[in-house]
Amino acid sequence: MRINRTTDFELLARLNKPVHELHVSLYPEHFTEYNFEAIRDLFKQWITKENFVFFLMEDNEQPLGYAWIELKSYPPNALSKERKSVFVHQIGIVEERNRKGYGSQLMNYIYDFAKSHGMDLVELDYWVNNEQAKNFYNKQGFRGYREFVYKKL
Repeated sequence: MRINRTTDFELLARLNKPVHELHVSLYPEHFTEYNFEAIRDLFKQWITKENFVFFLMEDNEQPLGYAWIELKSYPPNALSKERKSVFVHQIGIVEERNRKGYGSQLMNYIYDFAKSHGMDLVELDYWVNNEQAKNFYNKQGFRGYREFVYKKL
C-alpha cells in the first residue's frame, strides 16, 4: 500500500462518487446528483490551487481511496491568535475496502504531512447526519470546538 500526492482529477472525480452520493442521500436539498463531467471539471480547477493537496492511496496500482486537504493560515488579529492548520475537506475509501483500516492509514499520513509542514492542528467538518464520518473521526480523536448551525425560514 502506498500514498502519494496526485493531480489525476479524473480519478479523483471517480473516487468521489460514493462520497458525493452519500451526501446526496443525506441532504438532497443541498446536493445535486453525481455528474462525472461536472465533478471532474471541479477537481481539475481545485488541483491548480496552491493550498489544496490531493493524496491517492493505492495497492498494487489499484486505487483504494483519496484525501483532499487544504493548508490554511489564519493571521493574527485583534480577536484571535495566528494559527496554521491542515483542513481535511474529504477522505474517501472505495466501498469494498471500507472498515478495513485504510481510512485510519490515510489520516495517519495526513497527520505526518501536517507535522512535516510545521503544523500541529488538523481540522475538518462533516455533515451531522453522516454517522459513519462522525464515528470515524471520534475514534481518530477529533473533538468539537465550534458548531455550525442554521435556521431555515
